[in-house]
Parts: sequence; C-alpha cells; structure tokens
Amino acid sequence: MSGPLRGQVVLVVGRGGGIARAVAVAARDAGARVVAAGRNRDALAEVYSGEPDISADTVDLTDEVSIAALGTRLGKVDHVVSTASARARGRLADLDRDAVRLSFDTKVIGPLMLAKHLAPRMRKGGSFTLFSGVAAVKITAGTMGVAITNGAADVLARSLALEMAPVRVNAVSPGVVDTGAWDALGEEGKEGYFTEMKARNPARRIGTPNDIANAVLFAMTSDFLTGATLHIDGGEPLT
Repeated sequence: MSGPLRGQVVLVVGRGGGIARAVAVAARDAGARVVAAGRNRDALAEVYSGEPDISADTVDLTDEVSIAALGTRLGKVDHVVSTASARARGRLADLDRDAVRLSFDTKVIGPLMLAKHLAPRMRKGGSFTLFSGVAAVKITAGTMGVAITNGAADVLARSLALEMAPVRVNAVSPGVVDTGAWDALGEEGKEGYFTEMKARNPARRIGTPNDIANAVLFAMTSDFLTGATLHIDGGEPLT
C-alpha cells in the first residue's frame, strides 16, 4: 500500500473504537502496518478482524512489566500513539483518590513507561504521540482531575521531545468529540450537551474521531514538528 507511512510500523494503544480505531485505520490507509494494543487482545482482534494490516496485541499501561513485554514482541517500531485514558470527574469534595491515581497512571505514567521501553526500538524518523485534552486549557469546576492529568500530559510531551530526540514527540488535545465517552449522559442528555457545544464553539460543530486521526497523522508525518500540543477542539477554549 502506498502512502506517507508506507512500510512503517505504527503502534496504537487504546480501545477498539472511537479515536483509537480512527487512528489505526488512518495509519493503515497511509501505508503502515498497525499493531492495536490494549488490555483485551481478544476484543481488539475481533474488532479488527476484517481490517487488513491491523493486528492486535496486549498491553496494560498501569503495568510496566506488560509494557516491557510488548516492546520485546514488537521489535522495531516507527511510531507510537497512546490514546488510552481513565477520567477522574467530579468537584474537589467528591474526587476519588483511586480514580485520580488511575487517571495519571493511564494517561501520564503509562505513556512515560511506553517511551522508556520503546524509545530504544524506534527507527530514525519515528514519532511518539500522546493525548492531552481541552480541559487542560479551559478550566471548569468539576473537571479538575481531568484537567491536571491533561496538563501533565502536555508537559510530558515537551519533556520527552528533548529526551527522545531525534524521535519526535507531540501531544494531541481533543475538544468534545462524538465517541462513546458521552453515552453515559443518556441519549437525551448527550443530544442536549452536543447542541449546546455546537452553538458555543466557533467551529459550530462537534468533533469526529476522524478529525483527531487526521491530526495524529499530521504529527506522525511532519518531521519538523516536535514538543507541540495540537489543539483540535473547535475553538472551545475561546468561549
């Protein structure tokens, strides 16, 4: 398959739907051989069973032994994308310590350990992309746990860009994107929230997984981009 990632190996860590799936398919369509990794390998294998050049593997970002083992199985890799997250929502009085710890473990410490074990295996011209989020730059009550996790992810991207050079490291910061993450609001609640956000955002719409996948593809293929956070959020922080 031709494309800017032709002949390269891309690891995408995350679940089998939403943004992670969009990134995996976009990388494959750009010519890469994609390894989709997450806690449930069987579920990922089933999701990608009809997708050529996308295989499934296992990794638990809260377990360094699991991360090291994935690196051994992969061998050489060109690009690493970590989309995994665990949200710790709620106001200060209601924040759960374990939820905040899991949020950091999944979105900050996990990617840090991925970098530790995979950096030596990454080929020249490679990249590492991790995920932040709009809560880091638009502070609102009730999202403190998410905000501080995303802020730490932004700093991690810049720090790794120096330590992993010449491997490039960037972060992608999505705004409100139509994925399963909002299903907990219920159909009516989700529709109402999306309607409100569409009216408020300068882009006048909700993001899609493909919006984010296109940004990740840009980060992977732009060889003069490193230490940056790409804000793909419809202008939400401006409101």
